[in-house]
Amino acid sequence: MTPEQLSDVVRSAVAAAVERGTLAVDVPDAVVIDRPKNPEHGDYATNVAMRLAKPAGRPPREVAEAVAAELRAATGIAAVDVAGPGFLNITLAKDALGQVAVNAVTAGEAYGRTDTLAGQRLNLEFVSANPTGPVHIGGTRWAAVGDALGRLLTASGAEVSREYYFNDAGSQIDRFSASLMAAANGRPVPEDGYAGDYIGEIAGQVVAAEPGVLELPEDAQQERFRVHGVELMFAEIKRSLAGFGVVFDTYFSEKTLHDSGALDKAVARLREQGHVYESDGAVWLRTTDFADDKDRVLVKSDGEPTYFAADCAYYLDKRERGFDRVVIMLGADHTGYVGRYKALVAAMGDDPATNLEILIGQLVNLVRNGEPVRMSKRAGTVVNLEDLVDAIGADAARYALARASVDQTIDLDLDAWTRKTNDNPVFYVQYAHARIASLLRGATDLGLPLGEAGDVDTALLETQRESDLLRAIAEFPQVVSSAAELRAPHRVARYLEELAGTYHRFYDSCRVLPRGDEEATPLTTARLWLCAATATVLRNGLTVLGVSAPERM
Repeated sequence: MTPEQLSDVVRSAVAAAVERGTLAVDVPDAVVIDRPKNPEHGDYATNVAMRLAKPAGRPPREVAEAVAAELRAATGIAAVDVAGPGFLNITLAKDALGQVAVNAVTAGEAYGRTDTLAGQRLNLEFVSANPTGPVHIGGTRWAAVGDALGRLLTASGAEVSREYYFNDAGSQIDRFSASLMAAANGRPVPEDGYAGDYIGEIAGQVVAAEPGVLELPEDAQQERFRVHGVELMFAEIKRSLAGFGVVFDTYFSEKTLHDSGALDKAVARLREQGHVYESDGAVWLRTTDFADDKDRVLVKSDGEPTYFAADCAYYLDKRERGFDRVVIMLGADHTGYVGRYKALVAAMGDDPATNLEILIGQLVNLVRNGEPVRMSKRAGTVVNLEDLVDAIGADAARYALARASVDQTIDLDLDAWTRKTNDNPVFYVQYAHARIASLLRGATDLGLPLGEAGDVDTALLETQRESDLLRAIAEFPQVVSSAAELRAPHRVARYLEELAGTYHRFYDSCRVLPRGDEEATPLTTARLWLCAATATVLRNGLTVLGVSAPERM
């Protein structure tokens, strides 16, 4: 029985007490189930009686006794004690707790999935680095966290579309194409241009693909470097992200907004809402009506649309594609962007609290041998995605970047994340999975397959270490759903580390396979199911983070 299942049992007990007339309250939509810090207080605890005391007009302990009487008659409940001011401490029947192992193994990849976010249609935009250079370390963090979040949201029942918005229009593309053209002609890169070995590499690829490009007039030449250079750069960005295990459902071009008239359409929509005005020859959006610190220009006095106008058009496009909620992941340097984006959503007639969500992530500092790592020769300025993968591997990089809350700055020690020791978190979790895989192979070699689910006696799993592991396995669906709702993939990583530690303690205390001439017993089978269940959860949790679960290490 998982905490979610127990929550339903407690709700049913409350409903039974109401029907019997011993309580006069509305049955709560949800009941919070916790694990007591002291195992002697039972497997689980709930404060539902304390929450119902006021509406019932009775002391909490009286309410608790009424609910406890119903719970004691429920299937799978061994004991219920009323404690303190009205807590209910619940001990499950051994077979009910042990059944968690069977449920996890039989559910396989589906174990941990819920429908808590069913019905939500989300557009999740992350990375969205300009196609003017390789994905830097900040974008790499968003790649790891964003992809994990997309997996979490999907596992919780939401319909999620992952989107990459690339700014292939505007001044930064002008500077990029000018840098390529300068490199191809053997000239220094402009002062405001882009540096790094990759500029020369891409310039060379453009010349190889279009041998006559350097004979064109300057304007025509720069246009060819713009078109072909952006195409090559973005192809490389997509390739490096795919190598990191991150593939988007949609790659959205800013240029298409300009070419399709979407900007004019968005300005017209805002004008219809009554929030557009003209001043000093420019077109403005009155965002101060929606708590922004100043109004924003949509079209400059020279007739050129602003980036903000493109943001308005892009948001409108997402909503017209049917997304209920637009989720955008941005770096710490975009904090000031939040207020104006909320204002544009409100100006469109939407509710920012419902239709928009912006997540701000903090910086990543890399350290090696105690010294900061800042430079990448190829990128020219900062460490990029491929540098990090080359240094510690894709699995370690994804795990390390997803393991911390996004609102925390990460100091990532490259030496620590390459060690094959238990103080390396990803190694610790992956080793637990590999250790179980080895054990199950050994069981097969001994002629001890798991067998059928109906043949295992889970009531035999009654030691403290076994109970601890079962309760940890039972928590996984709740961990996934809460991590999705809180947009916190790091909760899954921390849970996996705790689960791995709980498994190692179980394995050190409880012999699983028979030794020498010993005969296998029903307890052997029950413990094999418990090990297989742990492997299932470790594998599913690592999959949520986009990290592999090796069979051998």
